[in-house]
Amino acid sequence: MRTLECFFDCSSPWTYLCFHNLQPLAAECGATIRWRPILVGGVFNAVNPSVYAAREHPVPAKAAWMSKSLADWAAFTGRDIVFPPPVFPVNSVKAMRACLVLLDEPPTMAGFARRVFEAYWTRGEDISRDEVLEAILRACGLEPREVLSAAASAPIRQRLRENVDELIARGGFGSPTMFVDGSDMYFGNDALPLVRHALLGQRRP
Repeated sequence: MRTLECFFDCSSPWTYLCFHNLQPLAAECGATIRWRPILVGGVFNAVNPSVYAAREHPVPAKAAWMSKSLADWAAFTGRDIVFPPPVFPVNSVKAMRACLVLLDEPPTMAGFARRVFEAYWTRGEDISRDEVLEAILRACGLEPREVLSAAASAPIRQRLRENVDELIARGGFGSPTMFVDGSDMYFGNDALPLVRHALLGQRRP
């Protein structure tokens, strides 16, 4: 089976769309997804500070295009999106650390991350708040205090930093960043047709 890594942060609208679209694509192509939670702000700080400059001095035409493009992609893939949500940008560090805690059970982690994405990008909930994450964890059948306590531990904090550092070392600069079979990098939700082509093109008989 092909391996498809996805470095992701729930605070990104394009990653919200990619996360949902990537799973059926991987199933279609017979690929296994390896989820790699990151804190995208750490990536921006290190290699892509232009993101912050764009937020401080937005280009009106580009901002209008981005809103339209997000809405178009959401409609195209049958998803709802509210952009910008009431709290934007949001501090997603607790959510992403929780994803790392759950990473040993990929279906559980994916279910939690999906609910985090939807809470923020469809209902505008502040995913930096413990009570929001606790409600999501309970909805996943998980013990909130146990998961959030583990998420605050030094090993989990270190793993999140290591994922950020690894993505940067491999040439990444944002979320979502995907790698097919380790070295073939793709960025953004709109790269998914290219990811599909790569997965099918590299499949061996």
